[in-house]
Amino acid sequence: MTQAQSQPFDTLIKNAKVFNRGEQPVIEDVAVADGRIVARGQQLDSSQAGRVIDAEGLWLMPGLFDIHTHYDLELEVAPGLPESTRHGTTSVVIANCSLGLAFGAQRDGTNDPIVSCYARVENIPKHVLRNCADNVSWETPGDYLDHLEKLNLGPNVVALFPHSMLRIEKMGFENSITRDPTSDELEQMKDSLREGLQQGYAGFSTDALPFHYLAAQPHCEKTIPTQFSKFPELKALAGVVREQGALWQATPPKDTVIGTLKTFLLTSGRLYGKPLRTTVVAALDITNNWRLARLTKILARMLNSWLVKGDFHMQALGAPFKTWGDGAVTPLAEEIPELRRLNETDLEDRAGRQAILNDPDYAKAFKAMWMKGKQGWSLARLKRKINLEDYAFHRTLADMHLERCPQTSWQGMDFQAVFDRINAINAGQWLADTSEDELATVQADFTWIEDEGDFMLQMLRSFDNDLTWSTITANRDLETVRELLMNPLLLPGFNDSGAHLTNMAFYDVNLRSLKLAALGGDQDVSYMVKRLTKDAADVFGVEGGTIDMGDVADLILIDPKKLAEYDGETSAERIHREEFSHEQLVNRSDGVVELVMIGGHSAWENTQFAADLGEKPMGRLLRAVHAA
Repeated sequence: MTQAQSQPFDTLIKNAKVFNRGEQPVIEDVAVADGRIVARGQQLDSSQAGRVIDAEGLWLMPGLFDIHTHYDLELEVAPGLPESTRHGTTSVVIANCSLGLAFGAQRDGTNDPIVSCYARVENIPKHVLRNCADNVSWETPGDYLDHLEKLNLGPNVVALFPHSMLRIEKMGFENSITRDPTSDELEQMKDSLREGLQQGYAGFSTDALPFHYLAAQPHCEKTIPTQFSKFPELKALAGVVREQGALWQATPPKDTVIGTLKTFLLTSGRLYGKPLRTTVVAALDITNNWRLARLTKILARMLNSWLVKGDFHMQALGAPFKTWGDGAVTPLAEEIPELRRLNETDLEDRAGRQAILNDPDYAKAFKAMWMKGKQGWSLARLKRKINLEDYAFHRTLADMHLERCPQTSWQGMDFQAVFDRINAINAGQWLADTSEDELATVQADFTWIEDEGDFMLQMLRSFDNDLTWSTITANRDLETVRELLMNPLLLPGFNDSGAHLTNMAFYDVNLRSLKLAALGGDQDVSYMVKRLTKDAADVFGVEGGTIDMGDVADLILIDPKKLAEYDGETSAERIHREEFSHEQLVNRSDGVVELVMIGGHSAWENTQFAADLGEKPMGRLLRAVHAA
């Protein structure tokens, strides 16, 4: 025992298996008072406690970090962040991928940057975004941090400084997507970034993925502002981050190996005098390009080697990369020009998409795209045969599963099965279970199709966003996923929580990472707990991630038996969120996490949220203290 027994405990958790700092787990009691850990030891006196929790057979660990979220907007309407809290997340990092609210709404009378930048990149409906922008009351990065501190936070919040919004602020919206900054504008950006880091922003977020597009005319064919920065600008701003001892969060320029290497060599202490702490999205085992997972590990090993002297952490996703699409609205669409054109329309603009789909020239281009590499002999066919395709989306009908469809008899099938049924009906070879309704649908819309390109085109014409489907484009092999997660040069993360409301459901991935680690026993669980807590806090330069004496009581209890039984792949469901007036894909791991305590407050316990989650402050803004 390490604390005098005379101190009363608000909560005493007894007989838990405690994981902390990657150390060997121990069976201990843990006591909490006034929001902090005040005692740890064997057989602490229960009479000293306001309440006692028997945690025999349970794991106790620090609350988990979610290092890649887009919760900036949800914090304004649901600061308790219930869909992460229920899975044991007690700290979230916001303003990733260059997007954030640090400079307020930034409206200029013509452009609405929050709506334009977020709507397609994060697949969030425009009315949700407009409502957020309407209620923004701050204009400076310092005021935004002060605003976050006044919210009734559930999980703790770590804020990054967003590059796209910085460009808009110092250059104006139109200039931020058309030209380089002047020398004076670049100096203003550097000064603003330096001041923000000194105020407590954990780092600087940029983005170079070539399929993050704006969502407002006349700019729908342009990518977000950060994409227009050239290497000299990035180098200058990264220099400020390095100077301040802060973090750089980035994504790679996917289509250029040389560009990727040049960009990420900014982490090098040998080239630039001091390592730049860098975290990058994302280490994935892409299904149709087997090279990428291998190249990820090679890149991380090289950049962290004695030769380069970098401080480089790729973010790995601890689950199959399963995405949902509502018609053509899916993150996968932005990579393919023919699908991207449909995404340029507003979600509600069904007539606009129908006009595109019925245009003969577009139909021809769509069919050519869909059939590329699937017939004849060509380089594209060879790449497809050896799993080295250019696109992450494989376009394989058997890998696409119908979740919802107005033709309800097709729900639960894959697209190949539906295509085969349509072909059979068109050939007069009706299946025994063919209904009159299915027959009418096929005869009304699908009699003309000749191949799967025609079929997909007509599915979009007939059903638009009423057609919901899913596919897995990466991380199908869980052994490879586990290998990536356990790699000490990578960092578990990239959950994208708070984004892609109906396209992704990775709120539970920290739990899935723990489940994969548990296959190796307590030693691997201890290692993974450290990666999801202490290591994450260290990389982002904030406090937290431990349950030592005197620490703020951010802790969770997990039932290891329920975790072993948990199937994250079947846990996703759609719910209606009143806060958004919109549907959202979420997960349900109820029973796995017994208790979530944030700042000493019970936020989730026995499959129930605390009544005051989101109604009173539990978490706090974690301002970074940089080693400048």
